[in-house]
Amino acid sequence: MKKVLLIGVMALLLALAACGGGPSGGPGAAGEPTAAAPADGEVQLADELSVYNWEDYIDEQILRDYEERYGVRIVYDTYASNEDLLTKLQAGASGYDVIFPSDYMVSQMIELGLLAEIDVSAMPNFANIGAEFKDPPYDPGNRFCIPYQWGMTGIAYRNGRFAEPPDSWAYLFDPAKLAALAPDGINVLNDQRELLSAALFYLGYSPNTTDRTELEAARDVILAAKPYWKTFNSEDYYSTLMVSDEIVLSHAWSGDAAQAYWATYDEATGEGNWLFTVPQEGAVRYQDNVCIPANSKRQATAQHFMNYLMEPEVAAAITNFTFYPSPNEAAKAFIEPDILNNPGIYPPPEVRAKMQWLTDVGDAIFIYDEMWTAIKGQ
Repeated sequence: MKKVLLIGVMALLLALAACGGGPSGGPGAAGEPTAAAPADGEVQLADELSVYNWEDYIDEQILRDYEERYGVRIVYDTYASNEDLLTKLQAGASGYDVIFPSDYMVSQMIELGLLAEIDVSAMPNFANIGAEFKDPPYDPGNRFCIPYQWGMTGIAYRNGRFAEPPDSWAYLFDPAKLAALAPDGINVLNDQRELLSAALFYLGYSPNTTDRTELEAARDVILAAKPYWKTFNSEDYYSTLMVSDEIVLSHAWSGDAAQAYWATYDEATGEGNWLFTVPQEGAVRYQDNVCIPANSKRQATAQHFMNYLMEPEVAAAITNFTFYPSPNEAAKAFIEPDILNNPGIYPPPEVRAKMQWLTDVGDAIFIYDEMWTAIKGQ
């Protein structure tokens, strides 16, 4: 395992050891033919399962292992944001069997009837999930989803470029600070809720506000800062912009910042090129989930796959690859110690106290959509 990061928790300097839709209409949406005749009490598995996930959010060897063990071919595809996933499903895409929406998006999808109910009592490995992550407010009783990974959003910055950690959202929104950084490159997440939330934190508002005046203020802050930003990228920014030194600052998910750290790690110096901080105004804490689209025709196989993802060794392998903390308590025995003991990945109470969940904003989502259209249109 890579060397342990030295993290100044008191300064909130978190040097983390890691945090396109499918073809039109989705993969083929055949029914659930059997991969093999099941024994008594076993699930009758389909020949194929379509998995639609975030970019770089699972070690694909885990998918190959499932294929080899159970004889089910995995069709794998990725998307860039929760909104991309929602748009795809609302457009009638069929054929997807397993998806990975974030907390607030689960609420929206439940309300829209886009998710199938699941039976966690039929998933023995659900017992491995920590109590803190079960029965979330966006999915009471885990009727529709199981927890996958969790993390935080903040600011990733180039090691050596800053005299002190840029631990304020002002580094993304204050023109006086942006003017000095813009020539070297700034990226923001191409994610509606995340970017608006950052601006709302900066202004001292709730990231879940439904107040039009507050959202308009956030929009205006973003539009004033936008000319200084080089890119809107939430899909591959850590590899195409951070690792390649195309930028010096990025709105970032914690695991992505850490992947950039390790991708640039120098054994001689014991350092990577990228560090991460949680802004003092507050930041988003999120939980991604595994769910089944309502129109999936392979739901039994999808639930079988979800149970597989909760095996301790499998859940640990996911965290060891993504560098995001796992909600799976039993997995801790198999997670690399450098990850498990890193407060930048499993943050201490004083850092977690600054974080807020994104929640469903109800009909105010149309105001968010309006603000986002204005932001992207100018």
